[in-house]
Amino acid sequence: MSANRVASEGSRADGRHDGRGQSGGLGAGELPPLWVEEPAIRPRLPDPIRNAAVRSVLIVAFTLIQAVIAFLCTVAGSWLAFPMVLSSVASTVVATWAVLDVWVTRQVWNQRNGVVSVPSSTARQLRRERHRVRPGAARTADRSGTGRIGQSEPGSLSRA
Repeated sequence: MSANRVASEGSRADGRHDGRGQSGGLGAGELPPLWVEEPAIRPRLPDPIRNAAVRSVLIVAFTLIQAVIAFLCTVAGSWLAFPMVLSSVASTVVATWAVLDVWVTRQVWNQRNGVVSVPSSTARQLRRERHRVRPGAARTADRSGTGRIGQSEPGSLSRA
């Protein structure tokens, strides 16, 4: 096998494979791109949720580091052990609140922006069928004399 044929099949002269396969795709002397954009599997989190998540990760990491330091100070018998244990307990409370904050922020975001209220296709189909069945005059007659709020005769009392 000649050296030209080996190089043309995507292998280097030293025997290593360069990952281009048989077609190559790159000219002589070109390197493959270092970064290839791939579509995201899941959409990006909204900003308030992402901010709360980053904040909680930082707080939990700080709390874990503080707990390790408190443990090491306790093992070493340092005077710093007692204040570190107390502050670790307080940090644990704050870290718990931060993690719950992510959950609450996500729930609030879903309530405000996440749910799109659209009638289902079956409800829309039933409404169209009712609209076709009832003639236009019957619909207007039903609407006019129903005694709706704000459409009662002057001088009449409410029936509540």
